Amino acid sequence: MSRSDPESGWSAPVFHTVEISDPRYEREDLRQVTVKSPALGQRADLTIHATPAARATTDVPVVILLHGVYGSHWAWTLSGGAHVTSARLQSAGELPPCVLVMPSDGLWGDGSGYLPHRLQDFERWIVNEVPAAAAHAVPAISPNSPVFIAGLSMGGFGALRLGAKFPQRFRAISAHSSITHFDQFRDFVEERLGSFTVQDEDRDVFQTLYRNHELLPPIRFDCGTSDPLLDSNRLLHQALLETGVHHCYEEFPGGHEWSYWEKHLEETLHFFAREMKSTLADVTTNLKNSSAVDRRFR
Repeated sequence: MSRSDPESGWSAPVFHTVEISDPRYEREDLRQVTVKSPALGQRADLTIHATPAARATTDVPVVILLHGVYGSHWAWTLSGGAHVTSARLQSAGELPPCVLVMPSDGLWGDGSGYLPHRLQDFERWIVNEVPAAAAHAVPAISPNSPVFIAGLSMGGFGALRLGAKFPQRFRAISAHSSITHFDQFRDFVEERLGSFTVQDEDRDVFQTLYRNHELLPPIRFDCGTSDPLLDSNRLLHQALLETGVHHCYEEFPGGHEWSYWEKHLEETLHFFAREMKSTLADVTTNLKNSSAVDRRFR
């Protein structure tokens, strides 16, 4: 069951249970959350990073980070130090106060692909339920909070596909070392691909991007020059160029590894920071215009 907010586009599910870590034992502004997910029919976990400045920000921006195969909600922090990077950029004024929300993919097999399966909807878990679950732990998150999505490998597939499929939900999309077509999961997972029950429309990242190209938010993605997925990322970049889909694509030295993702998360957060600052500027302008109208008609 969920209560939809038509203005924001994300829903506020009614979770049967919500467990939040005790602040007395939390470290480095990290909070752990477990909810009973209606989309999954089971419990699911999130790691959340919220600095004091972020917790004090009204409608604070949310950055969803999706992990890759074999991982879980803790991967971005305990393997990639995402919270350390975010805190450093916020402290330096390079990133506005924001909350990192790092969910598990639902823990199906070696990786759910963040796809809607026959009995469990891992897509709905991310798009509808994760922001609402995070709001239980960080009250500064509201239906008016701008939401950004990024991921690595399988999480890059998820971020690009979900961001393109639901463009009204996300302010910007970023991906690292992405799987770009469902068939590539064959190289990473033990499960037979037929067990995913994936729909044809969800198989190809390019097709999803192109299908909604007129509605897409800003997009960037990158890949390491020693990554086995480099060729497929280049092909996606070329296809987007040929069809006029605006995006930013970059390549850097490195492979399919945490040292690469830890370093280049900065590109994602700087990219999102520009969109956050643009959003704040628009809000400020609107408030000034509203104030001028109010004065004129007093």
